Amino acid sequence: MPTGERFQTGLVLTNDDTRLLLDCGSGALQRLEQYGPGYEAISTVLLSHHHLDHVADLMPLCKARWLAGETELTIAGPEGTATLVENLFETHAYMQDRLDVTVQELTPGEHTVGGFALEAMATDHSMPTLAYRFGDQFVFSADSAPTESLAAFFDEVAVGVHDCSFPDGVDVSNHPTPSGLAEVFDAAAPDLGRLYLTHFYPHTAGQTDAMADAVAEATGIDVRPARDGLSVSITPR
Repeated sequence: MPTGERFQTGLVLTNDDTRLLLDCGSGALQRLEQYGPGYEAISTVLLSHHHLDHVADLMPLCKARWLAGETELTIAGPEGTATLVENLFETHAYMQDRLDVTVQELTPGEHTVGGFALEAMATDHSMPTLAYRFGDQFVFSADSAPTESLAAFFDEVAVGVHDCSFPDGVDVSNHPTPSGLAEVFDAAAPDLGRLYLTHFYPHTAGQTDAMADAVAEATGIDVRPARDGLSVSITPR
């Protein structure tokens, strides 16, 4: 839920001149223009799942790229991604044939998307959802209830980003609270350089630092709250 300070999910991964947009929620286009590299530089979108807060700006991205003179876009994601893209272009019929769109449907396992080698893992969410690991550098949890198997997915990684949507005291499924997240990370004990908490609902206002501190104290991991516009340089471990 956008708060005025936070838009919805969208992360840009950059490796030399190769860029990948990971999820494309509402506000992603504005943040691409505000912080860079701009929508013209994004030729590949990798979706974790198809909830609106992760795909709402997908068709606006397609139109913006077409208006900017770009001609291609690759869209990758879990099962159902091809149907999602087909339905979007059927609804916005004037956009058909404006771009050369390539769709990749991913399953758990190893893949190459937009020049990035990655491993996908299914998460515990309310629809088919994939977490993504990029070698020993980066893991994105996507949306998920806290599980030891997902926490172990972060082992021997430099930087991870994990959903922590609500503070403790909120009765929620499909997403973690700090205590639930701390429990599974303490049990799995991954060797992790740094963990960023993200996907904050408005319920977390004024509490994100304390939420991160609570997970850090319970696990011994360097844990910090993510924020819009945050840029992190990752050195392979």
